[in-house]
Amino acid sequence: MTDTQRLDALEAQVADLTRRLTVREDELDVRKLQHLYGYLIDKCMYDEVVDLFTDDGEVRFFGGVWQGREGVRRLYVDRFRKRFTHDNNGPIDGFLLDHPQLQDIIDIQPDGVTALARSRSMMQAGRHKDYVSAENPAAATPRQWWEGGIYENTYKKVDGVWRIHVLNYFPHWHADFDKGWAYTEAEYVPFPKTLYPEDPSGPDALIDDHWLWPTHKLLPFHMPHPVTGKEMIAQRWQGDIDRAAAKKAAEPAE
Repeated sequence: MTDTQRLDALEAQVADLTRRLTVREDELDVRKLQHLYGYLIDKCMYDEVVDLFTDDGEVRFFGGVWQGREGVRRLYVDRFRKRFTHDNNGPIDGFLLDHPQLQDIIDIQPDGVTALARSRSMMQAGRHKDYVSAENPAAATPRQWWEGGIYENTYKKVDGVWRIHVLNYFPHWHADFDKGWAYTEAEYVPFPKTLYPEDPSGPDALIDDHWLWPTHKLLPFHMPHPVTGKEMIAQRWQGDIDRAAAKKAAEPAE
């Protein structure tokens, strides 16, 4: 190998290492961004949450789509903050919403400025017996419940800083603390049904295929199977049809 060939090989190796290092640093930055989102949501710091988004970002949540900076602010400030904390940008006594960010799988895209990520949250939430509801100040409404959901988010690097571009949070299940998930009503939290501006804090659009436990489906993965390279698609159980087929298959042959 000539000196020129060795130099070319070293330059190629350095370029490859630089690229791989940049990808790893970007993954860490995206993870830090999403984990910070969880901490800010925990403490109802909604102004700071809005600042995590791109100007043309959106939130897909509970069957609704809030679009652009105005829509994102309408959800977190006009809807959540006014309902949960009496329009206080921070925690208030008696109101609990913990959002741990777990199992994140982050994929930096070839353009270097887009990232896709899947993660989950297991939320513990509650209203203390002394909590006063912003919607009904005359009544204390104690309650404690669980929530589990999946994120399939998109992030953009803007001026060298990663931001949330699409926060697609799909709550899968809820359960009252005392009863558990075996007794959860089909629509534990009502889906939005009225659009903005008729609903001043409502979404810009509705999502048709939205569901909650006990209905159980797969929120599609953003990435293929890492070994086979195939799209990961879950079979859909057909209720009575599959139940009858399983029963028949279990019967002894005549």
